[in-house]
Amino acid sequence: MKRFFDIVCSLSGLIILSPVILVSAILIRFKLGSPIVFKQQRPGLHGKPFFVYKFRTMTDERDSSGAMLPDAVRLTKFGQLLRKLSLDELPQLFNVLKGDISVIGPRPLLMEYLDLYTPEQARRHEVRPGITGWAQVNGRNAISWEEKFKLDVWYVDNRSFWLDMKILFMTVQKVFRSEGISQTGHVTMEKFTGTKGAEKK
Repeated sequence: MKRFFDIVCSLSGLIILSPVILVSAILIRFKLGSPIVFKQQRPGLHGKPFFVYKFRTMTDERDSSGAMLPDAVRLTKFGQLLRKLSLDELPQLFNVLKGDISVIGPRPLLMEYLDLYTPEQARRHEVRPGITGWAQVNGRNAISWEEKFKLDVWYVDNRSFWLDMKILFMTVQKVFRSEGISQTGHVTMEKFTGTKGAEKK
């Protein structure tokens, strides 16, 4: 039932939002250059790697030694707008259609985090990741990593069709209110370095 729901939602979203996707792609090409969409390897169900697709929101500016400049420098006002409206997430509808992720589920994070999770935190990979999830509608990037993971595991233990509907409805509200987009003092969310004093996976 969940997979059927994912296919219907992703197809409907791609059709209904196709004008928005097209205009966003054109503006990104002119304002930020190519590639319009970037892909990054993330862990999916049971930690199996896949490539997630997102619209780019940053430039490729580098310093004199060739190292990439910090996110705060490379994130443009246009990129901030894309993130504020969650338009950068739209290409992930293709990931949902492919079966890499679901519409609802714990957000797919970085591969490098896999070895940093505690056994309890690692349970977030017992289900397919999602475009939005319980942690996203209860704080998103404004809460700590530990709080996020607790919410993710709570979702794993309590997931249901009706909970997914609630999360979907709450996500629409959060997008319109532009809540929790970034962590205090950061343009995005600082990297997870592990839970202090906790036994790792």
